Amino acid sequence: MQIVEQEIRKPSKVKTWHKKTEHREAQFTFFETLGLPTSRQVSTIRPITILREKKLTQNGRNGLLHIQSRRYLGNKFKLLNFIEEIVKEKCAGYKSFCDIFAGTGVVGNHFNDNSTKIISNEALYSNYVSLYAWLAPGQFDKTKVSEYIHTLNNICLNGNNYASRHFGGAYFTMENAKKIGLIREKIEELDLNPKERAILLTSLLYAIDKVANTCGHYDAFRRILDTTAPIKLLIPDIKQERNWQNEIYCEDANKLIRSIAPDILYVDPPYNSRHYCDSYHLLENIITWKKPKVFGVAKKMLRGDLKSQYCLKTAARAFDDLISNANCKYILVSYNNMAEKGNQRSNARIKDAEIVRILSKKGKTEIFETNFKSFTTGKSRIEEHTERIFFCKTSR
Repeated sequence: MQIVEQEIRKPSKVKTWHKKTEHREAQFTFFETLGLPTSRQVSTIRPITILREKKLTQNGRNGLLHIQSRRYLGNKFKLLNFIEEIVKEKCAGYKSFCDIFAGTGVVGNHFNDNSTKIISNEALYSNYVSLYAWLAPGQFDKTKVSEYIHTLNNICLNGNNYASRHFGGAYFTMENAKKIGLIREKIEELDLNPKERAILLTSLLYAIDKVANTCGHYDAFRRILDTTAPIKLLIPDIKQERNWQNEIYCEDANKLIRSIAPDILYVDPPYNSRHYCDSYHLLENIITWKKPKVFGVAKKMLRGDLKSQYCLKTAARAFDDLISNANCKYILVSYNNMAEKGNQRSNARIKDAEIVRILSKKGKTEIFETNFKSFTTGKSRIEEHTERIFFCKTSR
């Protein structure tokens, strides 16, 4: 294998994702650590240059709610240009894009247009409802939705409810907690079709996120209740004309993969031992609205059925099963380089060698890399953290 090093220049208004300068011997050492022969199909890790950088805004405009206006662990909003340029360079003629661990849905939404079918999947029902609101086909009455949101914002408080009894004075002010419970009950009573119901629940979910007394997840709340702004629902800015052929699922990814055949499969699984159902139990509780018993300081409900095999020692085996059963032209896998840089809970569950070995069974594999600020619990100082895309052109 011949590795050619070349200087990367930065034209004006062009953003470049870097890798560290590496010598040929270092490159061979890297791949040898992956347990791969030098004649393998894997290319060197390399940066990708953005020739056209879109301006991505986090906040909504004109008082409307936008899909990226939510705090979420592992959110790929700031990496959308990076992902897009890889797709532009490597994925010719695709007509469908599957985001099989969709989270907030920002990646699928980024590729959502009239000519591309988006398949979005999430195991957490609270995320599924949001994906359904943003990306699912189906008609909804914009005027009715707007009027209902106005009504919910002006709902009159009338005593305690499930949300205020359990979460008031902790995750929210008592007034906000009362209002959250009342709004959630009211949504159950309204005359809504599935799309309209999902839109109202999504508006509530995003509003909860804005007033939650947390750092963006619900493993714990701040001791000092310093998030006191009143809760306010906004109208989601849904581009429904793009959604006509999309499919939205709430399934185990390893089961769903056996019944779909997208052109592009984008895989962004949990990276470490932190289960998303632990971090977002409160949102799952409010959106499902089964009113379970909660326990402990963090006020979590039982959620054993929501645990992910990608957060356990079974992660590599689960990933192998997923990729082995993928029927697609291209696979993009997002995975950071935490390895063993953080505390034990933050360390990556699947080693690089395993990812490359598994993908290489499907076809030629390349690795793209960009610097990216990692999430930690505040106890770890992570140096030289990067996010990678493992790209595979399958041989199907």
